[in-house]
Amino acid sequence: MPLSLSPLIRGLGLSLLLASSAAMAQAPAQQKTQVPGYFRLAVGDYEVTALFDGYNDLSPKLLQGMTQSKIRALLARRDIDSPGVQTAFNAFLINTGEHLILVDTGAGQCMGETAGWLSANIRAAGYQPEQVDTILLTHLHLDHVCGLVDAQKKPVFANAMVYAAKPEADYWLDPDAMNKVPEAARIFFKIAQESTASYIAAAHFKTFTPGESPVPEVKTTLEAGHTPGSTTYQFTSKGQTILFMGDLIHNLAVQFEHPEVSIGFDTSGKEAIASREQVFSAAAKSKIWVAAAHLPFPGMGHIGQQDKHFQWIPVEYGPYQRAAKVPLLE
Repeated sequence: MPLSLSPLIRGLGLSLLLASSAAMAQAPAQQKTQVPGYFRLAVGDYEVTALFDGYNDLSPKLLQGMTQSKIRALLARRDIDSPGVQTAFNAFLINTGEHLILVDTGAGQCMGETAGWLSANIRAAGYQPEQVDTILLTHLHLDHVCGLVDAQKKPVFANAMVYAAKPEADYWLDPDAMNKVPEAARIFFKIAQESTASYIAAAHFKTFTPGESPVPEVKTTLEAGHTPGSTTYQFTSKGQTILFMGDLIHNLAVQFEHPEVSIGFDTSGKEAIASREQVFSAAAKSKIWVAAAHLPFPGMGHIGQQDKHFQWIPVEYGPYQRAAKVPLLE
């Protein structure tokens, strides 16, 4: 009996093998989507969520204080040889238990198809834009304020109070400001004014003197240079601290190792360099968490220092909170 069935069994086995090979020859359709752009970090009792609004490519020619050949050599060490360097637009959501605070609002509709993803990523992270009660602006450049409003200039965060440092608001929101600058620069003032107008009209925009606390949980410090009122925001809970430093850095490959390199967007390159060196040195010494608007997403980590050079140590992906006891393997 077994002998008489063996040809049939062999035939069935061959058929199954061929069918299996045919099935394996064609993979499922590619998904061609990315994971939602959010990343969470526990800082004491505070929940910090990094949010990806999008990106833009910045030309290395914008960097100043070093020859382009040296800049290109530093970029090459990170295998960057493209005309522009991908630069993230990061915003950060802090849930303190008392407030839901958003630091910066991204580029919104001002950068075309490569940005404007903030609201979608807030929702993906489990929140709603209308739940945000406080917005802290590090400064009023378009890639930080355009996300305040939609394409119709209506507020995206209708229930939020928006805060900016008084020197920053005085510079960008002066009705006559655009008449005091070259024609090419006026668009930046116009965008800042249009992005904040609906909040000002609704009495949902306030200024503060750097050093004051718009909400009890935050400490503010003026770090002028990139703009006249550029401000850092520091939160501390249960001995852990995170500093949101806005645009103190734009280029990972160059400005950590050479903080003396400024960028063409700085209103005062000399002041911006001094602010960067001061903040980086203090952060490296204290080993606090830092978060930046234009570092590769999620833009959170630590800063190390050796002599006058700095190093970026990005946050490592892992669970939201490490277990209380992590076994040591030896």
